[in-house]
Amino acid sequence: MIAEFRLPDLGEGLTEAEVVTWLVSPGDTVALNQTLAEVETAKAIVELPSPYEGTVSTLHAEAGQTVAVGAPLIAFDVIGEEQDTAAPTSGTGEQAQPNLVGYGAAPSTAGKPARRVRRTRGPQAGADTAVLEAAPHDAVSSAAVDAVMERPRSTPPVRAHAKRLGIDLVLVAAEVGDRLITRGDVDAYAERVGGRGDVGRPTIESTTAANRSGSSPVPSSPAALGDGERETRIPIRGVRKHTAAAMVQSAFTAPHVTVFHTVDVTATMDLLANLREDRALAEHRIGPLAVVAKAVCLALARTPGLNSRWDEAAGEIVQHNYVDLGIAAATDRGLIVPMIRDADGLSLVGLADAVRSLAEVARSGKTSPAELAGGTFSISNIGVFGVDAGTPILPPGQSGILAVGAVRRQPWEHRGEIALRQLMTLSLSFDHRLVDGAEGARFLKDVADVLEEPGRAMLLR
Repeated sequence: MIAEFRLPDLGEGLTEAEVVTWLVSPGDTVALNQTLAEVETAKAIVELPSPYEGTVSTLHAEAGQTVAVGAPLIAFDVIGEEQDTAAPTSGTGEQAQPNLVGYGAAPSTAGKPARRVRRTRGPQAGADTAVLEAAPHDAVSSAAVDAVMERPRSTPPVRAHAKRLGIDLVLVAAEVGDRLITRGDVDAYAERVGGRGDVGRPTIESTTAANRSGSSPVPSSPAALGDGERETRIPIRGVRKHTAAAMVQSAFTAPHVTVFHTVDVTATMDLLANLREDRALAEHRIGPLAVVAKAVCLALARTPGLNSRWDEAAGEIVQHNYVDLGIAAATDRGLIVPMIRDADGLSLVGLADAVRSLAEVARSGKTSPAELAGGTFSISNIGVFGVDAGTPILPPGQSGILAVGAVRRQPWEHRGEIALRQLMTLSLSFDHRLVDGAEGARFLKDVADVLEEPGRAMLLR
């Protein structure tokens, strides 16, 4: 019996997701709860577990394709008894398919999926791969004979990469054996045979096709950069699409005001140097961002307007009595702002650990939608890029965001003399509907006071 699995509601009102990688192929036998694919929503990469036990019959979407919630994603061939216990799509007289956020059923079988042997065109068993490599690919295809063999094991991104380089994965499989072919295997093969013929060298046709699909071919030489089209078109999707929509909404809804303040943070940097020498704190990497986060939490208690949101529908200003602190993170997928929940209740060490954890998870691309939802105030650490100041745009639903600049040693007036001090510029953007200039300036001054004299934090609570 054929059972279709439709893309479930992944939470937070998301309406679509992009298939990043398929972890199964048609013909594979899958177990209940086995991961089928990784999909990218506008907020995070999510692993989809299988609600069925059976054999994959059809993949309704390719890697890189965007699928709407409720649209068919994959089909299984399941036996009748298992059909009753699986999670069918919702309909009349049927049980609703579970939401896969935090979803998991009790597994019944384990082990690797069995791969179906299929008839494919490839080199004869025992053929000399060196001879095949030396010949043009069209010669290999015409000389190849039908052989019953297992197709090379690889993921869709690896197959696409090999196609861009003009590499036949059958030849790579002959070298690596019966294991999953990786991108590194393809690159190593291309480098090894690059000097023999055109194997692994992208042509003008492959470069053009790659540009139209939004991917970037790997040139085999500097001269190849000019062989293709003069423009590259990249599809707007995933995090980039969500971020763009959110920034446009914020920029044209909330009247932004940005104020700046340069702070002497020499005392803070001295404090951090002393903390790094404390063996009890050796496992905690406490940096300037953690001190800024602590100062922000303390200052928000004195300026609640910057920890509020504008509820247009209700005609109300909602003041939050807690701080869910967003930390902007630049990733390969684009800008995301994961949250530290109840940051105002954490110590300096707790904030440092939370900041480090958020950064590691964000870089791995495993930030969950729940970690990206909400937020009452945000910090953007532009200093890591060597930037001093900026005009950050408010995340939708927040009334304030603080950009933290780089720490630089510069001449500065100190106790009536010119001295070489460590300076940082703070840039605060706020929603002028909720925060007036005086309140914004007071908040920025409170944060600056803690950074200039960390001991003043004792006076703010």
